[in-house]
Amino acid sequence: MNIVLKKFGTILVSRPNGKEAYLAFQPLLNELKDDENIEIDFNDVVVLAPSWADEFITPLKEKYKERVILNKTDNISVKATLELLEEIQKKK
Repeated sequence: MNIVLKKFGTILVSRPNGKEAYLAFQPLLNELKDDENIEIDFNDVVVLAPSWADEFITPLKEKYKERVILNKTDNISVKATLELLEEIQKKK
């Protein structure tokens, strides 16, 4: 399954918006096969705030673990957010 984040907008900010996006995506996740990976595509995302990502990406990683694949990106905002979330998760 490929999740194209730009479908939620190019500026992804705020915890409520991230949670809303995650909840809106639930019906598609319910159709996920047991051996299917989830690829997250950051193309055309201009800003990815840590709060939005924490509400959308963190629960995916908690539930589907190594099946969540974060596609490579050159976007500094996305990279910084993903690094911050990874650092926070290591401390928990």
